[in-house]
Amino acid sequence: MTMQIDKEIQSKFEDNYHRAVVNLVFTYGWFSNVMRLEFEKHNLTQQQYNVLRILRGQLPKPSTVNLLKERMLDKMSDASRIVDRLVQKQLVTRCTNNKDRRAVDIRISEEGLAILARIDAEFKTRDVFKDNLTEEEAGKLSELLDKLRG
Repeated sequence: MTMQIDKEIQSKFEDNYHRAVVNLVFTYGWFSNVMRLEFEKHNLTQQQYNVLRILRGQLPKPSTVNLLKERMLDKMSDASRIVDRLVQKQLVTRCTNNKDRRAVDIRISEEGLAILARIDAEFKTRDVFKDNLTEEEAGKLSELLDKLRG
């Protein structure tokens, strides 16, 4: 049985727009918690995972902090600090750009690739939704979210 937002937070809403906004925020928190628990198994945060995925997608080219900032899902994240932590964990490397000494190249390490491979094998995001949404419904939800952002 699915829980409706009205019962989940015991609130009355002004209208369906208000209900939808509260539901989006509530669902974001719920989904973030599900994801956090998955990434904690690998000593990662959601933002660190996002950076590793961006870097894997860039292979074989390096990335810069600015490129990471542009592509990150959470635009408020401090990409430099996230890279620092990933360097400490030896999941990424950082070196001076040969063409521009002021720029720094960032690459995912073999260990970073290995962690992503383990996460890919253990956890599929569809597993979070498949019991409650069909693939067609998930597509419709995505279309509606795209439409919402205009």
